Amino acid sequence: MTVEENCSTVETALEMLVGKWKPVILYQLFKNGTLRFSELQRALPGITKKMLTAQLRELEYHDIVHRKIYMQIPPKVEYSITEYGLKMGPLLQAMNDWGTSHLQHLSELYDEDRKAEQAEAAAEIK
Repeated sequence: MTVEENCSTVETALEMLVGKWKPVILYQLFKNGTLRFSELQRALPGITKKMLTAQLRELEYHDIVHRKIYMQIPPKVEYSITEYGLKMGPLLQAMNDWGTSHLQHLSELYDEDRKAEQAEAAAEIK
């Protein structure tokens, strides 16, 4: 496989995770299993109905999310991770683990800097 082909496959994978909402939508579905549209919207403060619909449709198109429609009044629609989408679980878990580690790293890195700055400022006041 050439470098160009490798880049293309990485880009394809990133396409499924890029953006503010797809990762958190997937997180909610992995965490909670099947959710109704309104439950997803409540779990994601700040997302508009239009954006949630667009993101879910894209995930559904790629066979990551399954949409089940119940013919009743009022209509009921549920979303869940497909069998194929479950393959993303280890990737999302690895990203979550790295994110946690990175936040800890930044905290350690910049907390030391802040402590040093505060000590310098306190020394200047005296």
